[in-house]
Amino acid sequence: MKIDILTLFPDMFTGFLNESIIKRAMDKNLVTIQVHNIRDYSPFKNKQVDDYQYGGGAGMVLMCEPIFAAIEDLKKEDTLVLMMSPSGKKFKEQTAKEYASKKHIILLCGHYEGFDERIKTIVDEEISIGEFVLTGGEIPAMAITDAITRLIPGVINEESLQSETFTDDLVDYPVYTKPANFRGMEVPSVLLSGHHANIKKWREEKRQELTKKRNEE
Repeated sequence: MKIDILTLFPDMFTGFLNESIIKRAMDKNLVTIQVHNIRDYSPFKNKQVDDYQYGGGAGMVLMCEPIFAAIEDLKKEDTLVLMMSPSGKKFKEQTAKEYASKKHIILLCGHYEGFDERIKTIVDEEISIGEFVLTGGEIPAMAITDAITRLIPGVINEESLQSETFTDDLVDYPVYTKPANFRGMEVPSVLLSGHHANIKKWREEKRQELTKKRNEE
């Protein structure tokens, strides 16, 4: 899989791409992730990419020219183009699974007041990581890239993927490690019993219980 990220602030991705699971996945050639500066596609000598909005109002708007040029340069026949937008559809684990099956994804990060509305004609989907507004699309792009990458075969142990949060619309069960008693807080005795059937039953009950509690909040 290849992921191309279009942004005005490419340096924001330096640490993200050079640490932990993402870096290991890239080193193993399981995924290729490249960050591109939208300003490199500006038709203007001063690399301008935004301007005042027609009709007046606060904030600058990202222009069509550089973004159309960037997407048209990077896009292939089977590319999925995603625009980071607080008004887009909500990103979920199932969405990540769908995206993980794609060969090529372009993530478009907005900034300032937003995109010229006509840019939406060149993207396939608008996507949001939640009902809140950030200063730009870089953090959502990182979150989506992370969620997709970890689902690529070979990146993470398959057993871990099968039992984690949201795999079947349930949150994950509680986990513990040594010591068995820490400041009076004890590990549930069933986890120390060695009885695998009972442990499995306890974990499933906890998943149901915690999911119900989460949905009630």
